[in-house]
Amino acid sequence: MLYTRRDLGKIALAAGTAAAFRTSKPNSTFGGVQIGVITYSFRTLPGSAEETLKYCVDCGISGIELMSNVAESYAGAPAPPGRGFGPGGGPPPGAGRPGAGAPAGGRPALTPEQQAAMRKGAEELKQWRLSVSMDKYKAFRKMYENAGVKIHAFKLPPTMAMSDQEYEYIWDVAKTLGADHITMELPTDDALLKRVADYAAKRKLRIAFHTHGQGGSSGFDKVLGASKYTALNFDVGHYYGVNGESPVPIIEKYHDRMASLHLKDRKGPNSASAGAGPGRGGANMPWGQGETPLREVLQVMKNRKYRFPAFIEYEYNTPEGSDVLTEVKKCVEFCRAALA
Repeated sequence: MLYTRRDLGKIALAAGTAAAFRTSKPNSTFGGVQIGVITYSFRTLPGSAEETLKYCVDCGISGIELMSNVAESYAGAPAPPGRGFGPGGGPPPGAGRPGAGAPAGGRPALTPEQQAAMRKGAEELKQWRLSVSMDKYKAFRKMYENAGVKIHAFKLPPTMAMSDQEYEYIWDVAKTLGADHITMELPTDDALLKRVADYAAKRKLRIAFHTHGQGGSSGFDKVLGASKYTALNFDVGHYYGVNGESPVPIIEKYHDRMASLHLKDRKGPNSASAGAGPGRGGANMPWGQGETPLREVLQVMKNRKYRFPAFIEYEYNTPEGSDVLTEVKKCVEFCRAALA
Protein backbone atom coordinates (compact mmCIF):
# COMPACT_ATOMS: atom_id res chain seq x y z
CA MET A 1 0.00 0.00 0.00
CA LEU A 2 1.40 3.42 -1.03
CA TYR A 3 0.73 6.31 1.31
CA THR A 4 0.07 9.80 -0.05
CA ARG A 5 2.34 12.71 0.81
CA ARG A 6 -0.43 14.02 3.07
CA ASP A 7 -0.63 10.67 4.91
CA LEU A 8 3.14 10.64 5.43
CA GLY A 9 3.02 14.21 6.71
CA LYS A 10 0.43 13.22 9.30
CA ILE A 11 2.59 10.30 10.43
CA ALA A 12 5.65 12.55 10.77
CA LEU A 13 3.64 15.13 12.75
CA ALA A 14 2.25 12.44 15.04
CA ALA A 15 5.76 11.10 15.66
CA GLY A 16 7.01 14.49 16.77
CA THR A 17 3.96 15.17 18.95
CA ALA A 18 4.12 11.78 20.66
CA ALA A 19 7.80 12.28 21.52
CA ALA A 20 7.24 15.82 22.83
CA PHE A 21 4.52 14.82 25.29
CA ARG A 22 5.79 11.39 26.42
CA THR A 23 6.22 11.36 30.19
CA SER A 24 5.45 7.73 31.07
CA LYS A 25 6.83 4.33 30.13
CA PRO A 26 6.70 3.54 26.41
CA ASN A 27 3.95 1.34 25.00
CA SER A 28 4.31 0.23 21.39
CA THR A 29 1.63 -2.45 21.43
CA PHE A 30 -1.03 -1.30 18.95
CA GLY A 31 -4.19 -3.28 18.26
CA GLY A 32 -2.73 -6.15 20.26
CA VAL A 33 0.42 -6.26 18.09
CA GLN A 34 3.79 -5.74 19.80
CA ILE A 35 5.87 -3.37 17.69
CA GLY A 36 9.53 -3.24 18.62
CA VAL A 37 12.93 -2.49 17.16
CA ILE A 38 16.13 -4.41 16.60
CA THR A 39 18.92 -2.39 18.21
CA TYR A 40 20.92 -2.76 14.96
CA SER A 41 18.71 0.13 13.82
CA PHE A 42 20.76 2.47 16.04
CA ARG A 43 24.12 1.19 14.73
CA THR A 44 25.39 4.63 13.61
CA LEU A 45 24.76 6.17 17.05
CA PRO A 46 26.77 5.80 20.26
CA GLY A 47 25.78 2.36 21.51
CA SER A 48 26.08 1.97 25.27
CA ALA A 49 23.32 0.14 27.11
CA GLU A 50 22.08 3.38 28.63
CA GLU A 51 22.15 5.28 25.33
CA THR A 52 20.36 2.47 23.50
CA LEU A 53 17.68 2.36 26.18
CA LYS A 54 17.19 6.13 25.84
CA TYR A 55 16.72 5.74 22.07
CA CYS A 56 14.02 3.12 22.65
CA VAL A 57 12.18 5.19 25.25
CA ASP A 58 12.44 8.37 23.16
CA CYS A 59 10.94 6.51 20.20
CA GLY A 60 8.13 5.10 22.36
CA ILE A 61 9.29 1.51 21.88
CA SER A 62 8.51 -1.10 24.54
CA GLY A 63 10.05 -4.24 23.00
CA ILE A 64 13.38 -5.05 21.38
CA GLU A 65 15.58 -7.59 19.66
CA LEU A 66 18.90 -6.94 21.39
CA MET A 67 22.18 -7.14 19.50
CA SER A 68 24.93 -8.72 21.57
CA ASN A 69 27.36 -5.78 21.37
CA VAL A 70 25.07 -3.59 23.51
CA ALA A 71 24.67 -6.19 26.25
CA GLU A 72 28.24 -7.48 26.23
CA SER A 73 29.86 -4.03 26.40
CA TYR A 74 27.69 -3.29 29.45
CA ALA A 75 28.83 -6.57 31.02
CA GLY A 76 32.49 -5.62 30.53
CA ALA A 77 33.51 -7.44 27.34
CA PRO A 78 36.90 -6.54 25.86
CA ALA A 79 36.65 -4.08 22.96
CA PRO A 80 36.53 -5.79 19.54
CA PRO A 81 39.83 -5.58 17.64
CA GLY A 82 40.37 -4.37 14.11
CA ARG A 83 37.91 -2.85 11.72
CA GLY A 84 34.29 -3.43 10.90
CA PHE A 85 32.64 -1.84 13.91
CA GLY A 86 30.66 1.36 13.97
CA PRO A 87 30.30 3.79 16.88
CA GLY A 88 27.87 1.48 18.61
CA GLY A 89 30.19 -1.53 18.46
CA GLY A 90 28.07 -3.28 15.83
CA PRO A 91 28.69 -3.96 12.16
CA PRO A 92 28.47 -1.03 9.78
CA PRO A 93 25.42 -0.84 7.48
CA GLY A 94 25.52 -3.57 4.89
CA ALA A 95 28.32 -5.58 6.46
CA GLY A 96 27.78 -9.22 5.64
CA ARG A 97 24.10 -8.64 4.93
CA PRO A 98 22.96 -9.89 1.51
CA GLY A 99 21.12 -7.24 -0.45
CA ALA A 100 22.01 -4.50 2.00
CA GLY A 101 24.35 -2.66 -0.33
CA ALA A 102 27.93 -3.45 0.66
CA PRO A 103 30.48 -1.08 -0.88
CA ALA A 104 31.46 -1.93 -4.45
CA GLY A 105 34.79 -3.62 -4.80
CA GLY A 106 34.91 -4.90 -1.23
CA ARG A 107 37.71 -4.11 1.23
CA PRO A 108 41.45 -4.66 1.11
CA ALA A 109 42.63 -7.93 2.59
CA LEU A 110 43.76 -7.91 6.21
CA THR A 111 47.49 -7.74 6.80
CA PRO A 112 49.14 -10.59 8.74
CA GLU A 113 49.40 -8.26 11.75
CA GLN A 114 45.69 -7.43 11.55
CA GLN A 115 44.81 -11.10 11.24
CA ALA A 116 46.90 -11.90 14.33
CA ALA A 117 45.20 -9.09 16.25
CA MET A 118 41.78 -10.41 15.22
CA ARG A 119 42.65 -13.93 16.38
CA LYS A 120 44.00 -12.62 19.69
CA GLY A 121 40.90 -10.48 20.23
CA ALA A 122 38.59 -13.38 19.43
CA GLU A 123 40.36 -15.60 21.95
CA GLU A 124 40.20 -12.88 24.62
CA LEU A 125 36.47 -12.45 24.00
CA LYS A 126 35.94 -16.22 24.19
CA GLN A 127 37.75 -16.47 27.52
CA TRP A 128 35.82 -13.49 28.87
CA ARG A 129 32.51 -15.07 27.85
CA LEU A 130 33.39 -18.30 29.63
CA SER A 131 34.20 -16.49 32.88
CA VAL A 132 31.71 -13.61 33.12
CA SER A 133 29.00 -13.66 35.78
CA MET A 134 25.34 -13.37 34.77
CA ASP A 135 24.87 -10.66 37.42
CA LYS A 136 25.58 -7.88 34.92
CA TYR A 137 22.95 -9.27 32.56
CA LYS A 138 20.47 -9.44 35.43
CA ALA A 139 21.18 -5.75 36.06
CA PHE A 140 20.82 -5.01 32.34
CA ARG A 141 17.40 -6.68 32.24
CA LYS A 142 16.25 -4.84 35.37
CA MET A 143 17.33 -1.48 33.94
CA TYR A 144 15.41 -2.05 30.71
CA GLU A 145 12.30 -3.52 32.28
CA ASN A 146 12.16 -0.73 34.88
CA ALA A 147 12.08 1.71 31.95
CA GLY A 148 9.29 -0.26 30.28
CA VAL A 149 11.34 -2.04 27.60
CA LYS A 150 11.02 -5.83 27.26
CA ILE A 151 13.84 -7.86 25.65
CA HIS A 152 12.07 -10.39 23.42
CA ALA A 153 15.05 -11.68 21.44
CA PHE A 154 18.84 -11.78 21.75
CA LYS A 155 21.13 -11.89 18.72
CA LEU A 156 24.49 -13.57 19.18
CA PRO A 157 24.73 -16.13 16.37
CA PRO A 158 26.20 -19.51 17.35
CA THR A 159 28.74 -20.95 14.90
CA MET A 160 30.35 -24.30 14.23
CA ALA A 161 33.69 -22.93 15.50
CA MET A 162 32.26 -22.20 18.95
CA SER A 163 32.71 -24.64 21.81
CA ASP A 164 29.82 -26.20 23.72
CA GLN A 165 30.66 -23.84 26.58
CA GLU A 166 30.15 -20.84 24.28
CA TYR A 167 26.74 -22.19 23.25
CA GLU A 168 25.92 -22.49 26.94
CA TYR A 169 26.94 -18.86 27.41
CA ILE A 170 24.68 -17.63 24.58
CA TRP A 171 21.62 -19.44 25.92
CA ASP A 172 22.42 -18.42 29.50
CA VAL A 173 22.58 -14.75 28.52
CA ALA A 174 19.33 -14.95 26.53
CA LYS A 175 17.54 -16.61 29.43
CA THR A 176 18.93 -14.12 31.95
CA LEU A 177 17.82 -11.19 29.80
CA GLY A 178 14.29 -12.62 29.62
CA ALA A 179 14.38 -13.31 25.86
CA ASP A 180 12.22 -16.12 24.54
CA HIS A 181 14.33 -16.67 21.43
CA ILE A 182 17.85 -16.25 20.05
CA THR A 183 18.29 -15.02 16.48
CA MET A 184 20.81 -15.90 13.80
CA GLU A 185 20.97 -15.98 10.02
CA LEU A 186 19.21 -18.90 8.35
CA PRO A 187 21.90 -21.62 8.16
CA THR A 188 22.95 -23.19 4.87
CA ASP A 189 25.24 -25.74 6.56
CA ASP A 190 23.36 -28.88 7.62
CA ALA A 191 25.82 -29.56 10.42
CA LEU A 192 25.28 -26.10 11.91
CA LEU A 193 21.51 -26.45 11.60
CA LYS A 194 21.57 -29.77 13.47
CA ARG A 195 23.85 -28.45 16.17
CA VAL A 196 21.86 -25.29 16.94
CA ALA A 197 18.54 -27.14 16.67
CA ASP A 198 19.69 -29.85 19.07
CA TYR A 199 21.05 -27.33 21.55
CA ALA A 200 17.88 -25.22 21.43
CA ALA A 201 15.87 -28.35 22.20
CA LYS A 202 18.21 -29.23 25.06
CA ARG A 203 17.76 -25.78 26.60
CA LYS A 204 14.08 -25.47 25.60
CA LEU A 205 14.74 -21.94 24.33
CA ARG A 206 14.11 -21.30 20.65
CA ILE A 207 16.61 -20.44 17.95
CA ALA A 208 14.95 -18.26 15.28
CA PHE A 209 16.39 -17.90 11.80
CA HIS A 210 16.55 -14.51 10.13
CA THR A 211 15.83 -14.46 6.42
CA HIS A 212 17.58 -12.32 3.82
CA GLY A 213 17.48 -12.99 0.09
CA GLN A 214 17.29 -16.76 0.11
CA GLY A 215 14.85 -16.64 -2.79
CA GLY A 216 11.65 -17.87 -1.21
CA SER A 217 10.41 -20.24 1.44
CA SER A 218 11.86 -23.47 0.03
CA GLY A 219 14.19 -23.90 2.99
CA PHE A 220 11.70 -23.04 5.73
CA ASP A 221 10.26 -26.53 6.11
CA LYS A 222 13.76 -27.95 6.42
CA VAL A 223 14.91 -25.66 9.22
CA LEU A 224 11.60 -25.87 11.05
CA GLY A 225 11.68 -29.64 10.82
CA ALA A 226 15.03 -29.80 12.61
CA SER A 227 13.42 -29.31 16.04
CA LYS A 228 10.25 -27.96 17.61
CA TYR A 229 12.56 -25.34 19.12
CA THR A 230 13.52 -23.86 15.73
CA ALA A 231 11.53 -20.87 14.50
CA LEU A 232 11.57 -17.98 12.02
CA ASN A 233 12.72 -14.40 12.51
CA PHE A 234 11.00 -13.55 9.21
CA ASP A 235 11.99 -10.37 7.36
CA VAL A 236 8.98 -9.22 5.34
CA GLY A 237 10.93 -6.50 3.50
CA HIS A 238 13.69 -8.83 2.35
CA TYR A 239 11.12 -11.41 1.28
CA TYR A 240 9.17 -8.95 -0.84
CA GLY A 241 12.25 -7.11 -2.12
CA VAL A 242 13.82 -10.29 -3.50
CA ASN A 243 10.74 -12.29 -4.53
CA GLY A 244 8.19 -9.60 -5.38
CA GLU A 245 5.56 -11.64 -3.52
CA SER A 246 3.43 -10.70 -0.56
CA PRO A 247 4.82 -12.10 2.70
CA VAL A 248 1.31 -12.41 4.14
CA PRO A 249 0.72 -16.02 2.96
CA ILE A 250 4.06 -17.06 4.49
CA ILE A 251 3.10 -15.48 7.82
CA GLU A 252 -0.27 -17.23 7.77
CA LYS A 253 1.25 -20.58 6.83
CA TYR A 254 4.01 -20.54 9.45
CA HIS A 255 2.39 -18.34 12.11
CA ASP A 256 2.79 -20.98 14.81
CA ARG A 257 6.55 -21.11 14.09
CA MET A 258 7.12 -17.36 13.86
CA ALA A 259 9.17 -16.11 16.79
CA SER A 260 9.28 -12.56 15.40
CA LEU A 261 9.19 -10.45 12.25
CA HIS A 262 11.47 -7.77 10.85
CA LEU A 263 9.67 -4.83 9.27
CA LYS A 264 11.09 -2.70 6.46
CA ASP A 265 9.80 -1.23 3.19
CA ARG A 266 11.55 -2.17 -0.05
CA LYS A 267 10.99 -1.86 -3.74
CA GLY A 268 10.45 -5.11 -5.61
CA PRO A 269 12.95 -7.10 -7.68
CA ASN A 270 11.67 -5.65 -10.97
CA SER A 271 12.11 -2.03 -9.92
CA ALA A 272 14.76 0.24 -11.38
CA SER A 273 16.52 0.17 -7.98
CA ALA A 274 17.01 -3.62 -7.94
CA GLY A 275 20.59 -4.81 -7.70
CA ALA A 276 22.13 -7.47 -9.92
CA GLY A 277 22.57 -11.06 -8.85
CA PRO A 278 20.66 -13.50 -6.64
CA GLY A 279 19.21 -12.09 -3.47
CA ARG A 280 19.84 -8.44 -4.28
CA GLY A 281 16.27 -7.17 -4.75
CA GLY A 282 14.89 -3.66 -4.68
CA ALA A 283 16.09 -0.74 -2.60
CA ASN A 284 15.19 -0.03 1.02
CA MET A 285 12.85 2.95 1.14
CA PRO A 286 11.33 5.31 3.71
CA TRP A 287 8.19 3.57 4.90
CA GLY A 288 5.19 4.20 2.66
CA GLN A 289 7.40 4.91 -0.36
CA GLY A 290 8.34 1.31 -1.13
CA GLU A 291 6.18 -1.56 -2.33
CA THR A 292 6.26 -4.00 0.60
CA PRO A 293 2.67 -4.52 1.86
CA LEU A 294 3.48 -3.49 5.43
CA ARG A 295 -0.05 -2.40 6.26
CA GLU A 296 -1.45 -5.76 5.15
CA VAL A 297 1.20 -7.58 7.22
CA LEU A 298 0.28 -5.60 10.33
CA GLN A 299 -3.44 -5.99 9.73
CA VAL A 300 -3.21 -9.77 9.43
CA MET A 301 -1.27 -9.87 12.71
CA LYS A 302 -3.99 -7.80 14.36
CA ASN A 303 -6.98 -9.60 12.85
CA ARG A 304 -5.62 -13.09 13.48
CA LYS A 305 -4.36 -12.13 16.94
CA TYR A 306 -0.78 -13.22 16.31
CA ARG A 307 1.24 -12.43 19.40
CA PHE A 308 4.82 -12.66 18.15
CA PRO A 309 6.57 -9.25 18.04
CA ALA A 310 7.33 -7.29 14.88
CA PHE A 311 10.67 -5.44 15.01
CA ILE A 312 11.42 -2.30 13.02
CA GLU A 313 14.75 -2.70 11.23
CA TYR A 314 15.88 0.72 10.08
CA GLU A 315 17.97 0.28 6.93
CA TYR A 316 16.94 2.97 4.45
CA ASN A 317 19.18 6.00 3.95
CA THR A 318 18.44 8.82 6.38
CA PRO A 319 16.87 11.68 4.39
CA GLU A 320 18.72 14.98 4.28
CA GLY A 321 17.74 17.16 7.22
CA SER A 322 16.53 14.22 9.31
CA ASP A 323 18.19 11.78 11.71
CA VAL A 324 17.92 8.15 12.76
CA LEU A 325 15.65 8.67 15.76
CA THR A 326 13.25 10.90 13.82
CA GLU A 327 12.98 8.23 11.14
CA VAL A 328 12.48 5.39 13.63
CA LYS A 329 9.69 7.44 15.26
CA LYS A 330 8.06 7.75 11.83
CA CYS A 331 8.21 3.95 11.49
CA VAL A 332 6.54 3.56 14.90
CA GLU A 333 3.79 5.97 13.92
CA PHE A 334 3.35 4.17 10.59
CA CYS A 335 2.66 0.99 12.57
CA ARG A 336 0.29 2.78 14.94
CA ALA A 337 -1.69 4.22 12.01
CA ALA A 338 -1.74 0.89 10.15
CA LEU A 339 -3.07 -0.91 13.25
CA ALA A 340 -5.68 1.69 14.19
